[in-house]
Amino acid sequence: MIATNFKIEIDEKRAEGILKEIARDKMSGWLNLPRRYDMGEFARIKEAAQKIQEESEYLVCIGIGGSYLGHRAIIEALRPKSGTKIIYAGNSLSRRELERALSEVGDADFSINVISKSGTTLEPAIAFEAFKKKLFEKYGEEEGKSRIYATTDAKVGTLHDEAVRNGYARFVVPDNIGGRYSVLTAVGLLPMAVAGVDIDKLLEGAAEAVESAVRPAVEYATMRHSLGTKGYDTEVFASFEPATMFFNEWLKQLFGESEGKNKQGIFPAAVIYSTDLHSMGQFMQDGRRNLFETIIDYPTDEMNAKVVQAVKIAHMQGGIPVLTITPSSYDEKGFGELVYFFELTCAISAKMFGVNPFDQPGVEAYKNELKKLMGEK
Repeated sequence: MIATNFKIEIDEKRAEGILKEIARDKMSGWLNLPRRYDMGEFARIKEAAQKIQEESEYLVCIGIGGSYLGHRAIIEALRPKSGTKIIYAGNSLSRRELERALSEVGDADFSINVISKSGTTLEPAIAFEAFKKKLFEKYGEEEGKSRIYATTDAKVGTLHDEAVRNGYARFVVPDNIGGRYSVLTAVGLLPMAVAGVDIDKLLEGAAEAVESAVRPAVEYATMRHSLGTKGYDTEVFASFEPATMFFNEWLKQLFGESEGKNKQGIFPAAVIYSTDLHSMGQFMQDGRRNLFETIIDYPTDEMNAKVVQAVKIAHMQGGIPVLTITPSSYDEKGFGELVYFFELTCAISAKMFGVNPFDQPGVEAYKNELKKLMGEK
């Protein structure tokens, strides 16, 4: 069970209304997903993962934003000892990064999991073409097609149509779940299963959190909103485990895309201690007091525990509000619980700021400008 170190007075009527409003939203499919997962698809995910493990040294996961951050966060945090190695591509427009990924695969056996609801997002589309070319050159077109796994819209879209036309194995990005809330769908479950993550335990933890995480999520969201209205407009997520760096990155996307609208929201930042105490520690201790700190206190060794305690004392003495989230365990079950807890907190918090947690209209602005510069093609 998620534990917190703070208590705050809750407006129970308002909290109940927000929870009901979230449940009614057309994009709230993640809310009860852990307890209502399509077990037919779940079995297909595990079957596909086993096939990929048996025939491939690498799985190239192609996607950007919510299509890769969540599952990369959990894979890198847990670092499973068995499973196929995951290589990530299509999350930038850097030619160097694409060439590096192609070079890392080299002549090894590989498969592709392309993750995109539409198939038209520029970064993954470019990477998919490059890796598809490499795949067909190595295996021929027919076997190459059998090594492509498309996680996309159930009915429409460029990638959906290509997958149907060419017989790629297909998994669904649900219509009622946005990318940053999709960690526990096929978007995240397939690559995690391939990497050796126990996805049964992951969903077990998330399913338990459907009830157990509600109260702490309401408390945390209320605390964030209270701090935000008092001028604390930056939240620094702090972890003391270097392997959780990408979990911090997922949190930044989750809260940044969900809250940052209509000139509202709290800016999400992240650090890894004790490493960043030697770069950002001075600012945290003595810089502007417009920030608060949320420490994710993963179960850890004795030395790290002492550093956690020292940081809390020093930063609170320096005038920083310090919140602490303590996961129940550092394993699949614990991360399943943690993912659900932060998703629910984020949705509640965004509603408290009066914005829609499930859209991202601002993201389209740069895309539209890029189209003008490059031409629609």
